[in-house]
Amino acid sequence: MMFQMQDSQSESPNSSASSALRQRLMKLEELASLRQEQTRRTATRKILTYYPETGPLRRELYPKHLEFFAAGPKYRERLILAANRVGKTEGVGGYELALHLTGRYPAWWQGRTFQRPISAWAAGDTGITVRDIIQKKLLGPVGSWGTGLIPGDDLVRTVRSSGIADKLDSVFVKHASGGVSSLVLKSYDQRRESFQGTEQDVIWLDEEPPLDVYTECLMRTMTNDGMVMLTFTPLLGMSEVVLAFLPGGKIEEQKAGTKFVTTCTWDEVPHLDTRAKEDLWKSIPPYQRDARSKGIPQLGAGAIYPVPESDLLCDPFEIPIYWPRGYGMDVGWNFTAAVWGAYDRESGVLYLTHAYKRSQAEPSVHAAGIRAAGEWIPGFIDPASRGRGQKDGSQLLSDYRNLGLKLSLGDNGVESGLYSVWNRMSTGRLKVFRTLSAWVEEFRLYRRDEQGRVVKENDHLMDATRYLESRLQSFEVAPVEQKQPLIDPMYGSDAWMA
Repeated sequence: MMFQMQDSQSESPNSSASSALRQRLMKLEELASLRQEQTRRTATRKILTYYPETGPLRRELYPKHLEFFAAGPKYRERLILAANRVGKTEGVGGYELALHLTGRYPAWWQGRTFQRPISAWAAGDTGITVRDIIQKKLLGPVGSWGTGLIPGDDLVRTVRSSGIADKLDSVFVKHASGGVSSLVLKSYDQRRESFQGTEQDVIWLDEEPPLDVYTECLMRTMTNDGMVMLTFTPLLGMSEVVLAFLPGGKIEEQKAGTKFVTTCTWDEVPHLDTRAKEDLWKSIPPYQRDARSKGIPQLGAGAIYPVPESDLLCDPFEIPIYWPRGYGMDVGWNFTAAVWGAYDRESGVLYLTHAYKRSQAEPSVHAAGIRAAGEWIPGFIDPASRGRGQKDGSQLLSDYRNLGLKLSLGDNGVESGLYSVWNRMSTGRLKVFRTLSAWVEEFRLYRRDEQGRVVKENDHLMDATRYLESRLQSFEVAPVEQKQPLIDPMYGSDAWMA
């Protein structure tokens, strides 16, 4: 008996140590399980990490993103013309769409809200880019659904698409109200017809859509107070879609009617440091730099003169009397236009000093306006004016000469003329008085279509500029008795000469 008691007492320290070890292992397993669950929840609730209150990426450092969100309750159509790498896809369009699908909005949210499940579309260029960009941002990589912007716990089911590997057709998401929201993933290469159908609450267009697709999307949101969000870098220049938001092509924020547009540059986000911006700048073709770094659409691939507007404009000044001058003239019934230039022989710079543009007026009216700049100034007109009439078939060149204009023919070689003007612009040898608002507006819209043809719309001053530049050697100096121009070239933007 005594032996047994001694044996039991001798085992007690080992038993106690084993018990402590088991308890420690259980705690470690519990901690690992908690950490695993924390990792899972973090991965499947990625959206909660966006726009924090504090830190280097805090919410207040993204003013353009917040402005876009806040415009939601008032404007049915919203566009952000954004530079590359500023978060337009993930941090703007994808983020807001995920909030609407789930109905779970952060406390700071000032944008539009839906207190019920929604029907939504998200679309991009092609089925492949939709899979690789939009789908991945919203759901995460293939095989890891729920690790994107849409929380994993809110994913109800997904439906695969046919034709493209790993692409989803539709996604169903649990809404905070208790119902289920639906999302269909579309692409522009499906053509306009695929965007017909039922009404939608939210449509997100990531990358610029064709105009017919955009118009169809508007139709889908008209009867149910839905909304359309567009997030893209304007690489197509002043396209029809961009012009729908920027009347006249003026690059500024617009807030009118149902439309809202804002821009976002590299300098308006905190996650791009100076080194990153410098590296990106060096890798971008010069004609795309404004579009990719500032969201400015005028230098898209379709721009005929891929030169920054800021490189051309200068403040008006009094033209020296010894500088030769001339004007180019484009005639027509819808619009007749003229552009005056003064040539600095020493620097080789041609200055465009003022312009005339008027619609649906008789030649006598146009001639009076043009003569006011100085009857001595030579003009250069479209050679086609020799054989066509403004209204009745008469020869315009003769008509305008009889009305007192000192006219000769310009060079109407289109491509050679465009190259000559562009070469002068790109080498700093063409400057434009910033008071020429009508000229600047045409410059912003002057572009080629998808087939490379010049778009013949609102281009009268551009044509006149080409005629003017082609006859630079025929400019004349003011006569001795003509000390000053008969009109002040510095017209305001609302004048008929500007």
